[in-house]
Amino acid sequence: MMNMSRRTCRGAVSALGLALAVQVGGCKVGPDFETPRADLNEAWLDQLQASPEGSETNARWWETFGDPTLNRLLQTALQQNRTLRIAGLRVLEARARRGIAVGQFFPQQQNLVGAVQENWVSENSAAGAGDLHYKEDSFGLEAAWELDFWGRFRRGIEAADSDVRFSVADYDSVLVSLAAEVATNYILIRSLEERLRYARDNVRLQTDTLELTRARFEAGAVSELDVSTARSTLATTQALVPDLENSLRQTKLALCVLLGRTPSELDEDLAPAEGTAAAVPEAPASLAAGIPADLLRRRPDVRGAGEAAAAQCARIGIAVADLLPSISIAGSTGYASSTYETATLTGTEKSKLSDAFDDPDSFQGFIGLDINWPILNYGRITGNIRVQDARFEQALAAYEDTVLRAAADVESGLSDFLRSREQAGFVAESVAAASRSTELALIQYGSGAVDFIRVNDAQSTLVRAQDDLAVARSSIALGVVRAYRALGGGWEVREGLEFVDADTARRMRERTNWGDVLAPDWEEGRDLGFRRPQAPAAGGN
Repeated sequence: MMNMSRRTCRGAVSALGLALAVQVGGCKVGPDFETPRADLNEAWLDQLQASPEGSETNARWWETFGDPTLNRLLQTALQQNRTLRIAGLRVLEARARRGIAVGQFFPQQQNLVGAVQENWVSENSAAGAGDLHYKEDSFGLEAAWELDFWGRFRRGIEAADSDVRFSVADYDSVLVSLAAEVATNYILIRSLEERLRYARDNVRLQTDTLELTRARFEAGAVSELDVSTARSTLATTQALVPDLENSLRQTKLALCVLLGRTPSELDEDLAPAEGTAAAVPEAPASLAAGIPADLLRRRPDVRGAGEAAAAQCARIGIAVADLLPSISIAGSTGYASSTYETATLTGTEKSKLSDAFDDPDSFQGFIGLDINWPILNYGRITGNIRVQDARFEQALAAYEDTVLRAAADVESGLSDFLRSREQAGFVAESVAAASRSTELALIQYGSGAVDFIRVNDAQSTLVRAQDDLAVARSSIALGVVRAYRALGGGWEVREGLEFVDADTARRMRERTNWGDVLAPDWEEGRDLGFRRPQAPAAGGN
């Protein structure tokens, strides 16, 4: 029996060697993914005006505004935003799922088994002629390994790799959106503060004008119509203040959510740097837009759409493998013994439970090859292949649509920036003229040279022009934000950082054995020989 066990072990080793050879050298059914083509213009429509030099956007584009408060807010958001934290945790989840996919490549079932039993046999049963009361024990290892003969599990790893890269692209998309939304809300806050200042200044001016008309009315120089008109104009301007204050409050609350802070903490966050006044950030003179082809590697949503298509392509191969026979190696090995008595020519023999450890004759085991080929599946497998193929075509169309939308977003953002800058120049001239007209109208009204209609028109025009100027100046800055968001700028700041903060990683390690999944250098390692997918580096392809 000892010789038998050795032959069995040698057979098992030979079978495992054959299995490994098949695993490594087996084919992979299904299509291999190729990045689809994307039709893009060679240059932006506003390329010449938008500073074409340089092919890279500024990774920290918000620093081009030269506003320390904005820079500080962005840093806080990157550290505390909850949506970004969730996106980082999805990356860790995808890494863990990738480990599951790699594990499927190896023996899918491995069980250490053992049992201790005490048996009573009925005297009236067929086995009643032997020992009616005995004990038995056994222990050993059972294993089953479906060989990856057709590449089913390797395609699964390919899909998991793409899912990891997709989760990273999703994280980058959140980063881009977060930076843009924080900058947008900050610009709106400064713009609303400026509009409030203009509105309150005009309230004071129109209050003085109302007092002037009253004095002239009481002196009999003008009719009551001037007083009523002045009061109406003042009330209209005063009505702007609570509306602007409400808009300011709502925008601040939105910024609080992005920063992961409470409203009571925001005033301190918004305080301008010492020696500076709170104002709408000055937009840069030009934008580094690069070329349209840069979008294919720079915008996270475009990269994500490509990874989604790659994962779906691999799932076609998984479905095709179901059409072919699955080949598995199954076996078990171990030892067993009992106290059962058996009759022999020389008397009775009774083994002991400890024989399982001491007697080589207690060895037992088997190894075999299983082939399972679902010939009659009534179209279920073929139908699933068609489903996966249709989903792949959907993913390709989604990729092309994402590229087209990305290009349109950039064109729109560049247009916003350039047109807003032109508009702001004209509005600034209008404010200067309206301010001078108001000054002259009041002087002439005080001397009786013009009627109050001229004063009222001048003041009303000044209110609108100043408000338009504040909006136009913020529109330039917002155009910059929109353009850089469309260009996919900002995600590069994660370079060298982990996807979750240190406190979150510590809590997760305390609850669960995460191995090196949370490690900053996770990408540099391997899972059971399979190299881990690499996230794109800043400025990389």
